[in-house]
Amino acid sequence: MTEPPKPPRPNRLNGLTAREWLKFQKSWFIHNPPPRKKGVLRHPAKFPETLVQEFVEFFTKPGQWVLDPMAGTGSTLVACLRSGRNAIGVELNPAYAQIAQQVLSEELAEQEHPTLQATLLQADARSFPLTDLPTIDYVITSPPYWDMLRMKGAKTQQERRNQAEWDVFYSDSPDDLGNIADYEQFLTELVSVYTRLAPCLRIGAYLTIIVKNVKKGGTIYPLAWDLARLLGKTYKLKDEKIWCQDNIPLAPYGLGNAWVSNTFHQYCLQFRNE
Repeated sequence: MTEPPKPPRPNRLNGLTAREWLKFQKSWFIHNPPPRKKGVLRHPAKFPETLVQEFVEFFTKPGQWVLDPMAGTGSTLVACLRSGRNAIGVELNPAYAQIAQQVLSEELAEQEHPTLQATLLQADARSFPLTDLPTIDYVITSPPYWDMLRMKGAKTQQERRNQAEWDVFYSDSPDDLGNIADYEQFLTELVSVYTRLAPCLRIGAYLTIIVKNVKKGGTIYPLAWDLARLLGKTYKLKDEKIWCQDNIPLAPYGLGNAWVSNTFHQYCLQFRNE
């Protein structure tokens, strides 16, 4: 007698098919985002909505809550609305917060899910009140890469200086983490942003930080690895995915003199609140 087929294993994390799940499990990926819209070009390091949406759809179910404590011009919030999730963003820079509000208004007007919520708070991620937050099901964010945007020799920064309406760095605010000159102080402040969120995260919720190591003055500062080590004391570091950016032109750094790589990858660190 033939045994009946076993029922499919329940998917407690997301709404993906087994094939979609397996595809996301690859430890590296290539993602070349579409051109940025004119309204958000001012931001010097915008997070691609298309990339965020892939992570949101893997680590949450429709209707759950996603938080980005460094929301910039609202990429995470837009990605959440497009994938049927609720979202909260926090942004220090009032100019970027204003752009994000406009982007959100336009996105909400086109949404097929009128019950979804997307809120942008103009505040410091280190001190905004946590008491009014709902239980958060997922955090995804990309922090400042120390004060890398202040490095005048960067080719991308030279190009941005030719555009009067484009920011070269985030702001001149003393509260901006991207303006901290000392690496260890920067690292301490950045870690505090994420550790203070732990009481708001559902047990079992994931936290994704997209970040890269920093080259400065001929030295590598292992920002991604330091974050993994220090945050591993609060959350459990589960894994990493490596974002390969193969659409950036090569530059002859150190040609004929020294080894200096063209760094076209970023680390997507996956932590879990256990």
